[in-house]
Amino acid sequence: MGPQSTAFFLLLIVVFVGLMWWMAVAKQMVFRILAACLAFIPAMAFGVAAVNKYYDYYQSWGSAVSDFTGGANQAAELPTTDSGSGVKFSTFLGNTIDQAVAAQFGYTAHLEIPGKLSHITRSVYVYLPPQYFQASYRNYRFPAIELLHGFPGTPQDWITVVGVTAMMQELIANGQAKPTVLVMPDANGGRAISLQCLNQFHGPQDATYLAQDLPEYISQKLRVMAPGAAWGIAGYSEGGFCAANLGLNYGNNFGFSGVLSGYFVPSDNQFHSKQVNPFGGNATLKRQNTPDDRILTLPPGARIPLFWIGVGSGDKSDTRNAQIFEQLLQTRQPGVTLKVVPGGGHTMFTWRALMPSLLDWMTPQLAHNDTALQERQTQKVQQARRAAAKAAAARSAKHTKHKKASVSTASHKG
Repeated sequence: MGPQSTAFFLLLIVVFVGLMWWMAVAKQMVFRILAACLAFIPAMAFGVAAVNKYYDYYQSWGSAVSDFTGGANQAAELPTTDSGSGVKFSTFLGNTIDQAVAAQFGYTAHLEIPGKLSHITRSVYVYLPPQYFQASYRNYRFPAIELLHGFPGTPQDWITVVGVTAMMQELIANGQAKPTVLVMPDANGGRAISLQCLNQFHGPQDATYLAQDLPEYISQKLRVMAPGAAWGIAGYSEGGFCAANLGLNYGNNFGFSGVLSGYFVPSDNQFHSKQVNPFGGNATLKRQNTPDDRILTLPPGARIPLFWIGVGSGDKSDTRNAQIFEQLLQTRQPGVTLKVVPGGGHTMFTWRALMPSLLDWMTPQLAHNDTALQERQTQKVQQARRAAAKAAAARSAKHTKHKKASVSTASHKG
């Protein structure tokens, strides 16, 4: 009996009706008051369950418990990245990562990652695919996708509600996706905070952290490619706005962007119950962070990621916003993908339905860019080695020639 099941709703109704009947027949006031207070519990639970069912959020009790208790993470330190001797594993609270299990199912690490430029430290979940732990991939640097949640929300929602890690594992096993590291940060710094991945005027520099600090840190600490063509970014709802906006403003750091039910004009940020203008009233800053405007003002030749847009047809506002952004993108990227889920709303049901198609589209292209970049880097290293060997040979030849000349001069004088 799950949190969205008919049986659960019927149980709540039966409990509520029973308590109301007890309140009606009870002769003593104390029991009537007690029954009324207890009846409030199933009534409140029914309302919460109805909202949960409408947005298709928690499908199981386990996902709900994990989200609220933080149990989604497999507690771990960051695996070290000494490529010369293969993958090493750190320990956390006395537990060692089981390499055989990780090589079969992958591993999700929960980290606290500091930002060098933004001076922000955030909680980040990192999914390492099974291949990360396999000997055949020992010297391979993986592509990565940064996944941004909505508001209200947490990074665990990608794991417990969307189910992206299990989804990724299945897609890789079926040959529909390529091995890719998934990076899931706390995009806002708390469930009751909405920063929209923006650099807040005189406040947290969220965009700097998410688009620069985080990818740079991950690529330094893990066997992951540097920010650029082998990195993707994607998000749903507010995270969709983030993926569009960061993709356009940090085009050199991301090769691909996936926007699921996103919006394209920023609103005020929210710090708990307080609304704050993220730009301090600066109209220029707002235009620079409005994807519908930004796409039209970028200079010719500016690098931007390839975009993939997904939406549910049941939400007319989302659909219209997506169609407008797609049309504007066509001026830079002919043939932009727009995936529509029939009857889908602004819900987890829609985003779960869209993610397999997004990963199927993005990960092979990330892997292609990854391989091309690594081959290019290998060629550069080889060219540098050949140039160094050639220079060393030239120096040796010059030294030998100089030595022979010195010997000849000495013989002539003798």
